[in-house]
Amino acid sequence: MTFTPRNPLPASAAEAVSQALQGVLVTLIDLSLVAKQAHWNVFGPQFLSVHEKLDEVVLNARDGLDVVAERMVQLGSPPDGRAATVAATSPLKAYPERFESVSSTLGAVSERLLQAAGAIRAAIAVAGEHDPLTEDQLIALAQPIEEQLWMFEAMAAAE
Repeated sequence: MTFTPRNPLPASAAEAVSQALQGVLVTLIDLSLVAKQAHWNVFGPQFLSVHEKLDEVVLNARDGLDVVAERMVQLGSPPDGRAATVAATSPLKAYPERFESVSSTLGAVSERLLQAAGAIRAAIAVAGEHDPLTEDQLIALAQPIEEQLWMFEAMAAAE
């Protein structure tokens, strides 16, 4: 059985936007995994506040990736969130597989939030050329990621 949702965008525009959204999808999936990895492995002073903030990053990324995937379907493209796809295409730097101090965690997560914000902004530029509805959704997704970036960097500056 095939399913092809209809939408008012020209096929070329829908394809360009969907490709940009696929990049955001894998970025957000990876960000949620990175933040959970950091959540499990952080230790040191201010552990609890950082541990809890990391869960906020996870929840925000997961909420965002669902919005992105559903928009892709609306545009007629099947989202690909498989582990192999995420591992092969995410722009995020791999996260350490060991315990990390609070200070190290704040820096590492900040770096990945910055990378994610950049990936979303790149997709915003593509969507802005073709589809203002998707552009609005991406702008709404970028704001809390950039806010979390600011918060993690502010916490790191206090150390």
